[in-house]
Amino acid sequence: MWMLWKKNLISQVQVHTSSLGRSWCAIGIYRISRKTSMRLKKDSKT
Repeated sequence: MWMLWKKNLISQVQVHTSSLGRSWCAIGIYRISRKTSMRLKKDSKT
């Protein structure tokens, strides 16, 4: 019983961390793209 619960907990944690990692990647990509677009806008103005 304990081993089964432990295994289930580990799998849940792995799923959670993978989804968290994906969201962090998305945030990073979004921020980078926003920075580059801002920089491009500035360059086009000058």
